Amino acid sequence: MTADLDARGLTAPLAPLTAPAWVVGGGLRDALLGRPVADLDVVTAGDPEAEARALGRAHGASRFRLSRDFGAWRLSGGDLPCQVDIMPVLGEGLEDDLSRRDFTVNALALRADGTGGVIDRHGGLDDLRAKRMALVGPAALRDDPVRVLRLARIADALGFSMDTAAVDAARVASAGIADAPGERVMEEFARIVTAPDPGRAVRALDSVGGLGGLVPQLEDCRGVEQSAYHHLDVLGHTLEVLDNVVAIERDPGEVFRSDAHLVSASLAAPLADGLTRGEALRITALLHDMAKAGTRGVLDSGRVIFPHHDRVGADMADAWFRHMRTSNDLREFVVRGVRHHLALGFLVHRQPLTLAQYDRYLRRVAPDPVEAIVLSVADRLATDGPRTTPIQITRHLALARDMLATHGHIAGLEPIRPPLDGRELAMMLERPPGPWLTELLLAMRGEQLMGRVHDARTAAVFARGWDARHPADP
Repeated sequence: MTADLDARGLTAPLAPLTAPAWVVGGGLRDALLGRPVADLDVVTAGDPEAEARALGRAHGASRFRLSRDFGAWRLSGGDLPCQVDIMPVLGEGLEDDLSRRDFTVNALALRADGTGGVIDRHGGLDDLRAKRMALVGPAALRDDPVRVLRLARIADALGFSMDTAAVDAARVASAGIADAPGERVMEEFARIVTAPDPGRAVRALDSVGGLGGLVPQLEDCRGVEQSAYHHLDVLGHTLEVLDNVVAIERDPGEVFRSDAHLVSASLAAPLADGLTRGEALRITALLHDMAKAGTRGVLDSGRVIFPHHDRVGADMADAWFRHMRTSNDLREFVVRGVRHHLALGFLVHRQPLTLAQYDRYLRRVAPDPVEAIVLSVADRLATDGPRTTPIQITRHLALARDMLATHGHIAGLEPIRPPLDGRELAMMLERPPGPWLTELLLAMRGEQLMGRVHDARTAAVFARGWDARHPADP
């Protein structure tokens, strides 16, 4: 903890406030630790709307109502050094407000005029010095199970330990996460998966029971043994896949070499709910095997199998995201990833592949081909049991590189339009439209990619040959 807090420097932007007010929460905590302050929480004994108006006018900042229920306002921009949230003091006064907070290191206050020193009624300064997360009160997590995620997230971010009482309370309260408002849970979970080291942050959450409370199917996967191709149980494997996704996201060149830029560009692109595609892929990594505990079987030979865990897992992920009330875009992205995470691995044993087979896979996993390839590689690298050989991993990585390169090649050719459309093909072959047309057009697309169909004449020749091999049902 920094020896001297520059109270005036921290609170100087708040000078336009007229009513008694105090800086509280994480911004004050970070200032005391000498960390950058990204936002300030201010509680006021006055009218938050009027105080927000005065502060916004003085700094040329924009403001909007953050919560009608709690009367909170948020300001940002202008010449404010950081975001400022203004809310009313809860309860009977500042003492009551601080007693309602979650962790002692967040239950500190400083007068908004910078005078009087830090107000500490719950030992927060001692816990800051000891780098320890402790609860303000024994019911802090029971009353709000979402705080279990905050406990793990803040402890990970600050490098703090969690005291025994906090850990014990978290393990009890974690069961309540499932009943907490999905929007609030996802807000905290998103901050965990976007942490500098998401794998470490998720393991911190798991250490207090929060991961199983968040995704009960992952708790079911703890200790579930896999085949001899695996070196970890299902949960351990899942966490290693997450680590691998993050490693590839940060340095795709090690796996994808000259086409690494395709990975970087795709994973950095915004997706939904404030997440990039790469950050959303981290969630996919966590959920990709969530159905394994429920689909595990053992053959007469003793081999462990998980039939259809990709499809069952996709349905589980869909239900989980609906409960969390996320956007459709985020839900559908992760569900597609879970459903298709095995597809590339199945192709390893069919090599060499034709260009049409490459194209078929890329269309199957569209619109997320890069993410599907990255997840497959991360999954393969986390599978290193006694029956796994180096050549198996080498072949998988080689196919992934080839698939990514092919994706780049085909993307440069799009749109690929057939020289004859469906109506013309049906008339030429004297067959009524039906599912056969889709099959023919897909086969023709493969011929176009390989350069064997390039105009109406060659399209007609190919179509008649295909028709002869695929006669209509009598």
